[in-house]
Amino acid sequence: MRTVLILDGQGGGVGSQLVKLLGPRLPEDCRLLCVGTNVAATTAMLRAGAPEGATGENAVIYNAARADLILGPVGVILANGILGEVSPAMAAAVSGSGAVKILIPSASCGVYMAGTEECRLEEYLRRAADLAARELGL
Repeated sequence: MRTVLILDGQGGGVGSQLVKLLGPRLPEDCRLLCVGTNVAATTAMLRAGAPEGATGENAVIYNAARADLILGPVGVILANGILGEVSPAMAAAVSGSGAVKILIPSASCGVYMAGTEECRLEEYLRRAADLAARELGL
């Protein structure tokens, strides 16, 4: 069984949209798990249709090590990213995970990606779901 991990913080808006876009496309051999840096983010992703969820630093660290594919905003790999919700230990766990990572650019993290065209968030999310589906052989 392959594990697809969606990570998010703050209100869980990015993660919940990823759950809606990717969840219905996943085959039976994929486990969809959402992890929020806070309860609000986890709750939003669960309401969007994620079958399982967990919250907090330990949940991020534990599940990043076991995931095959990780999706989320770029802030999940930055120490103190997402307005300080991502601890250095969380960032190290996600960036150091052997999982394939598909990250959504976000200027709110103060990080700009050279070579990434300016798009609306909805377009980045759609592209991320398409990349994930391709990675999973769908």
